[in-house]
Amino acid sequence: MKERVQTDGAPEAIGPYSQGIKANGLVFCSGQIPLDPKSGKVVDGGIQEQTERVMKNLKAVLEAAGSSLEKVVRSTIFLADLEDFSEVNEVYAGFFSQPYPARSTVQVARLPKDVRIEVDVIALT
Repeated sequence: MKERVQTDGAPEAIGPYSQGIKANGLVFCSGQIPLDPKSGKVVDGGIQEQTERVMKNLKAVLEAAGSSLEKVVRSTIFLADLEDFSEVNEVYAGFFSQPYPARSTVQVARLPKDVRIEVDVIALT
């Protein structure tokens, strides 16, 4: 059985998907991009500001699911440019503590709304 996760603390889905799904003791968060949940617009600033917004959006979805960033076991980071890796890592590390989630980071050709980062996670509930 699966349960939809929805919160006003993160941007509404911009397609046929849910912000998150709870199933079998896990929460699967859809990829978050740096959209302000109130305005629906991409946040101003560079990769650090975009990463900060993405992580806050994920935090909101996880909390709506009864989980938290501390319970994240897996993440995937999609970057428009791997040159941003160290700056992303710096911000990302501020949202987690040891043991850090398992993670993959990949460069992609393009992201929705031409943002520089998207992150999805899987967490325990």
